[in-house]
Amino acid sequence: MKKTVVVFVLLMAVFGAAAQKTKVYDENIDPMTQIDEAVAKAAAENKYVICQVGGNWCRWCLMFADYITADDEISGIIDDNYVYIHVNYPRDGSAEALLRRLHNPGRFGYPVLVVLDGNGDVVHIQDSGYLESGDGYDHDMVLRFFKNWTPSATGR
Repeated sequence: MKKTVVVFVLLMAVFGAAAQKTKVYDENIDPMTQIDEAVAKAAAENKYVICQVGGNWCRWCLMFADYITADDEISGIIDDNYVYIHVNYPRDGSAEALLRRLHNPGRFGYPVLVVLDGNGDVVHIQDSGYLESGDGYDHDMVLRFFKNWTPSATGR
């Protein structure tokens, strides 16, 4: 019995630590300030901002965050062209101003990707469902999205 309890406690510690690593959305940041800071940085670097709107409550949001960082080609395009932020969407109804600012991207589900220019204007809203394939994401479609919405690709 003691061995079972010890094994259970160890498994809980391992899974708890793993769960902590997968959280990419900071629920304590004011999302409006987070966006303002990203826009200022993007303007200074001649880049766009990608707001990955979602939350730690969203399995697909966490999968997308892992997917784009694990793929060197995709992460390279992102690093060269975007300031990438994870914008937490609290499901308690307190995000009305955030959703208005980003042109109501939640209508597409989560995660949703919002491209902003250096002035903070919405350039594009991407329904991430179109980037999915089976139980994950399609490399070519994700790469195409990031390549097609760079500042140079849009002529800005």
